[in-house]
Amino acid sequence: MPDSDFVQQDFQRRLRNIPPLGMGLSVDVYSPNLFELVNKLRERKLQPGYLEVFKAATTALTTVRQAVSDIPLAYHGEGLWITQPDVQESPFFQQDVGEMVTQLNSIQSLWLNHECAMKQMAGYSFGTYIPPLYTRLSAEVVAANIVTVQQAMDRQGRRADGTAPLFLLEMPPLTYFFAGTIPIPHFFRLITALVPCGLVLDIGHLWTAYRYTAACRQISLERFVGAFLDEFPLERVIEIHVAGLACHETVGEPKAGEGLPEWIDAHAAPIPSILFSMLEQVLAHSNLVSLRAVALEVDTKPIEMIVEEYAETVRRFSFLVQQTMARGTAVKPLMGLHPCPASVQEPVCQSDRQQLRDDYARYAQIISGQVPIIGIEWQDVASDATGLTRYRESYLPHEILHWGGDLEEMFPQTCRALVERGVCLTEFVSFWFRSPRPLTHSYDFFLLKIERFLEFVTERAPDARVFAEQESDSLRLAYAQANEVGEPVMEMEPSQ
Repeated sequence: MPDSDFVQQDFQRRLRNIPPLGMGLSVDVYSPNLFELVNKLRERKLQPGYLEVFKAATTALTTVRQAVSDIPLAYHGEGLWITQPDVQESPFFQQDVGEMVTQLNSIQSLWLNHECAMKQMAGYSFGTYIPPLYTRLSAEVVAANIVTVQQAMDRQGRRADGTAPLFLLEMPPLTYFFAGTIPIPHFFRLITALVPCGLVLDIGHLWTAYRYTAACRQISLERFVGAFLDEFPLERVIEIHVAGLACHETVGEPKAGEGLPEWIDAHAAPIPSILFSMLEQVLAHSNLVSLRAVALEVDTKPIEMIVEEYAETVRRFSFLVQQTMARGTAVKPLMGLHPCPASVQEPVCQSDRQQLRDDYARYAQIISGQVPIIGIEWQDVASDATGLTRYRESYLPHEILHWGGDLEEMFPQTCRALVERGVCLTEFVSFWFRSPRPLTHSYDFFLLKIERFLEFVTERAPDARVFAEQESDSLRLAYAQANEVGEPVMEMEPSQ
């Protein structure tokens, strides 16, 4: 095992390169239009302390950097499935890391924030984030994969001040179920003992960790948050996110007196007041000594709602955030050593990686309903499968059929032809998960959906393939043109 004191010292050296940014927004370039949003904020004299921009076309990110030159930018990555034991063997991993570094450089980002989650595992693909297996072996694999990415940033990162961006690992949400053998805080403490990464704590994700584990039946939310923060490596938290929560459209809101709502992470939804109470509790914790930024995560949210929520959050929390950041920056910096490449002294052996491959293959098959709930990681789920059943029977079919592109809207002519031939569209869900598939390109759920639906039509209604091919070609062309343009409409007003 690496020397945990040395790992912590390395983290402290890297942390010194990140100034206090205060309150900002985690945004998408296109949805809503970023420049329109910034203009609306400036009209209200609400200049964000920073913007954390989600992965987009490099040309779009470069345009953003030029247009908002007075606002620091950070980067929210996607597609580096660091939870997976075989991710580094993917033919696209180095390509994806290289693109990520290029984008970090293009916006001069202080960090790479990436969810500790995946959308692909063991040959199966999903549209939204799946949390990792919370096991010791899984934590060791995540740490080893972070080292590889951080080393690439150390070698290729090109910030003007000569420093490299820092890898920030974000605790993901739970969507109705939890699978693992160790508590979530213990999992992240294992990782931070091995690598000098920072962390992102999402308050809404923390709420789901309460709602979809046994804790919600045993203790109050306030007691849960207190105990969680005491165990979580809070000293590594550099950024805090606050985003909306809402019931999925396949789940109705609970009636009065029915208990906790089945909320899940929902960036387009309003931020419930309970999350601001939780934020107060987090900011007051004495172990939060590395905080540099707090962002409302607002991609896909209406601009009017963003502006009002941000104004109220700044009014309520700006001073408290400044106090918390001052607590951390007052800590005496460590001197005498220079940053060195991140490393884990003992690589995860091949037999352990193979074991985790098998565990994730079973994970994908369990949550897609192909095999029974078996395995030590699934004991709690086996005792109460309500949440997993909700995921299998409602959430996942909706994701495959509607999320990231509604099939009936994408393929109207083909879907009509399928109905005429007696083929039910819901059969596509079982087709999607019928067997694992080798990766043929970097993750892109929209393109994958087109590819798989064409295969489905070819198998179930081959005489309708001509319609599917025509509509697939049109969809791919429109998608390519949108990505080639890659630049949001830029109508910036002068900064205030």
